[in-house]
Amino acid sequence: MSTPDPVLAEVIRHKLMAITEEQRIAFQSISGSPVVTEASDYYTGLFDADGTIVTMGFKVATQGGPMTLAIRMLLELFPRDKLKPGDVFLSSDPYRAAVHQNDVQVLQPLFHDGELFAWAGFGAHEVDVGGMDFASWCPKAKDVYQEGIRVAGLKIVDQGEVREDVWQFILSLSRLPHLLDLDLRGMVAAGHVSQKRITELLGRYGTDTVSGAMRFMVAHSATKLRARLSAMVDGIYRAEDWLEHDGHANRLYRVSVSIIKKGDSLILDFTDSSDQAPGFVNCTRAGLRGAVVGAMFPSLGFDIPWNEGLLEPVEIRSREGSLVDAKFPAPVGAATVEAVWVAKNALCAAFARMKAVSGQMPDEVQAVSAGTMATVNLGGTDQYGQRFGIHLMDPMMSGFGGWQGADGFDVGGSYSTPIPNVANVESNEFLSPMLYLHRSLKADTAGAGQWRGGSAGGMAFTAHGVAHTEALLMTHGLEVPNSAGLFGGYPGACVEQRITRRSDLLQRQVAGEAPDRSSELRGEFEEMGPKPGLIEMRPGDVYETSWQGGGGLGDPLDRDPNAVAQDCERGSLSHGAAIHLFGVVLDDDGAVDIAATESARDHRRRLRLDDAEAPTAHQGGTSRDLESIGGALHFADGGRWFACGCGQHLSARGGNWRDGACRRSLRAEEVGAHIRLHEKLQMRQSLCPACGRSLSVDVAEIGRADIKDIELT
Repeated sequence: MSTPDPVLAEVIRHKLMAITEEQRIAFQSISGSPVVTEASDYYTGLFDADGTIVTMGFKVATQGGPMTLAIRMLLELFPRDKLKPGDVFLSSDPYRAAVHQNDVQVLQPLFHDGELFAWAGFGAHEVDVGGMDFASWCPKAKDVYQEGIRVAGLKIVDQGEVREDVWQFILSLSRLPHLLDLDLRGMVAAGHVSQKRITELLGRYGTDTVSGAMRFMVAHSATKLRARLSAMVDGIYRAEDWLEHDGHANRLYRVSVSIIKKGDSLILDFTDSSDQAPGFVNCTRAGLRGAVVGAMFPSLGFDIPWNEGLLEPVEIRSREGSLVDAKFPAPVGAATVEAVWVAKNALCAAFARMKAVSGQMPDEVQAVSAGTMATVNLGGTDQYGQRFGIHLMDPMMSGFGGWQGADGFDVGGSYSTPIPNVANVESNEFLSPMLYLHRSLKADTAGAGQWRGGSAGGMAFTAHGVAHTEALLMTHGLEVPNSAGLFGGYPGACVEQRITRRSDLLQRQVAGEAPDRSSELRGEFEEMGPKPGLIEMRPGDVYETSWQGGGGLGDPLDRDPNAVAQDCERGSLSHGAAIHLFGVVLDDDGAVDIAATESARDHRRRLRLDDAEAPTAHQGGTSRDLESIGGALHFADGGRWFACGCGQHLSARGGNWRDGACRRSLRAEEVGAHIRLHEKLQMRQSLCPACGRSLSVDVAEIGRADIKDIELT
């Protein structure tokens, strides 16, 4: 069917999505791995015979992008006449088609009447796939050979018969073979379900009808996205983000993206990113494709079916040998939570600016969410003498960015995971020898703004029931506020992590007390850096951490004072932060003192301007014909000028609005109590020269010029 009936095509689309959901159910039902059964770090989907994405499940979208590369790799390694019904393949090579080695891919060709018709594709984060360190995150790795196993197209099931020798070989490479075995069985079972349901579907409608509907689905998504892009303003939209520490030294790395939008197409240019690192924080070209899917699909395709059609109008440019396109054999074991995550942050910030100036989706203009995934793995021997390992997904409880017109969600999770999950505290304690002191929201972690970001969570735990256990700890964002604010909003809090050695926790518990914060304990207190790596924990050692809040949008001094009072009442904001960040004065009962608040805010705006440099190209004009872009930034006079909401012109439409703004440096503590900056970074604030409103707060490398974030053509 070259032109299928659109109603029938929609019926078939929903059936294919139902198959994708049944894949998830089968996978979760068979697997006993907590990463799958309790958390969210896996992927399911259907692909056509050539590897084109047809459907995606609602878990980790980032894993879906590289799956196409894996299928096309298999088609090169195994010509179609060598593929047989019941074959199943395993892949995990980032330099071919995976995000990183732990994201093991299982792919099954789906046949009808002896002919290859489609593929089922699955991926799951495996807690351990070998390498020099437990959990296969190897901070000291100097090349990819020291990391987890890389597999390119290994057949693990041959025409329905498990290749037991190959299967056992793969398991032997893992410190946790039972968990890897369970996930592989779950993915193979999901493939069997896929074959059965596809056979039923083709038996009802025929191959021509279903394949025509699949092509229609992909073309429909491409058409919808091209129409959206055509209605948006042509220009170049730029953003940057950073990660610190490469596992060897606390070096700083930059991811730069320029989104070049022209007509109905996009170029995503990452070529100005830092050179690749000597440590494990890099990603490959496959990982970068995953980052694009993880950022772009939710941002621009939030109401369009997710499939390959959303990539059809997009060109990805990168530079081999850079942080986001590493050259073999650079280590890439931490790609998902380092270079890939930071690339998603930068893309989300640039997409938000593109949407804002276009005025097409004002409710979807959003500051950066969940700027990092602070990795915590526990492993060793449990109280029963059995080897155990767990990948804690608790750090997904980061804050979502504020929207234009709405606050961000508290503990909203990863931007690229539509339906995130985090295991219950009781589940983690049952599965591993650990005891939580707390898992809770942390006050003052949300990025301040007219629309604040979401608050982040935090946790504290100790080893329990064993003499000792190992913890693998690493993150970025401890010295970089990656959850960037937008249009004058402040970034969300940085990650914090600390350990109290040899505390008096056990004695306190025996005495009937239940301390739930490390600050309540006596012991040897140590602030930890971003990548402490593998450490030993004993009962009484307490590890405590909190994660990044969502970025704020708009000037915090423009926030409704009553909303600030409500945040204080519910405990997500301290009274000190209310006056310090928002200029809101509360009386002893927690009510807003209106007169004192207005005075405090006026005073803070004047102080900003007193401390700022004059504009490099001052514009004297003002306007009242204003159209909001975001926060206090507006278009004036039918879009001829960039202007502040007070009417002050900043630059002509084709110029750089920052040239007409005042600029000042900000200390980290001015932006929030939980903000820290790497020694090579500074924070810059752009202000309206007339009213002192915050137009942007940017993290920038010392000595590096401001980016021209919006360049309209």
